[in-house]
Amino acid sequence: MAKKSAVNRNERVKKLVKQSAAKRQLLKDIANDESLPLEERFDARLKLAAMPRNSSATRIRNRCEITGRPRAYYRKLKMSRISLRDLGSNGLIPGLVKSSW
Repeated sequence: MAKKSAVNRNERVKKLVKQSAAKRQLLKDIANDESLPLEERFDARLKLAAMPRNSSATRIRNRCEITGRPRAYYRKLKMSRISLRDLGSNGLIPGLVKSSW
């Protein structure tokens, strides 16, 4: 089980990313538009840099929904390999057969 503080921090980051996604995208579009004047594009870059770092989507860490484990994460299932194995062994995941030899 991961530390609750790490899981909660990640949830706060997700919330902040969701709140500021539209503004961040607008500033990125302005900054990357070659048809606009250089000063306006530079001003958009400064505003983008002034935004909180945690409002960037790259700050989100994929974590297991069951345990909060940050590594060995399956995106399709939103869980770690360990949780997948446990639930598969108990027969709680349809279509998954754990082989052993």
